[in-house]
Amino acid sequence: MLAGEVYSAVDSGLLRELYATQDIIYDYNKLRPSEREKRLEILRGLLGEIADDKIVINPPFYCDYGKHISVGHRFFANFNLTILDEAFVTFGDDCFIGPNVSIYTACHSTDPIERNSRKEWALPVHIGNNVWIGGSTTILPGVTIGDNVTIGAGSVVVKDIPSGSVAVGNPCKVVRKIDGSF
Repeated sequence: MLAGEVYSAVDSGLLRELYATQDIIYDYNKLRPSEREKRLEILRGLLGEIADDKIVINPPFYCDYGKHISVGHRFFANFNLTILDEAFVTFGDDCFIGPNVSIYTACHSTDPIERNSRKEWALPVHIGNNVWIGGSTTILPGVTIGDNVTIGAGSVVVKDIPSGSVAVGNPCKVVRKIDGSF
C-alpha cells in the first residue's frame, strides 16, 4: 500500500488497523476543548510524526490510519480536516489548514468492474513549509504543494503547485507568484 502498489482495501489486517484508528478518532473528537493535554497525547500516539507540541487540530478530525501523517512545527488545522492516509501525507512547518479540507491518497479504478473488486492503490501527498490551504479545498492523490504557497478556498488540487504561488480554482491553477515581500 505504502509503495503505491495495488492492494485489497478489504484486507483483514488493514481493516483491523482502520477500525482501531476509528476508535482513537472517536475519542479525540469527543474531548472537551479544555482537554488540550489529552488531545496532544492522542495525537502523539496517532500521527506518524509531530515536530512539536504547538500542533492544533480542531475536532472533528478524521483520518484512516494516522501513522502515515507527519506534521512540521506550528501546524494548525481548523474543523473537519479529513485525511485518507493510505500513503504518506507530509506537512512542512507553519502550515495553516482551513475548515473542511480533504486530502486523499487512495486511488480507485474508473472501470466499475475493477473498482468493485476493492483493489486500489495510493499515492503520497506532500505539502511544503509556510502553506495556507483555504477552507473546503480538496487535494487529490500524488500532489506536491511547494513552500510559501496559498491555495484559495474551494480549490480542487489535481496537480503539483510550485513554491511561491497563489493558486485557486477547480482544477486549481497558479494565478500569481509570491515574491516574499509585504
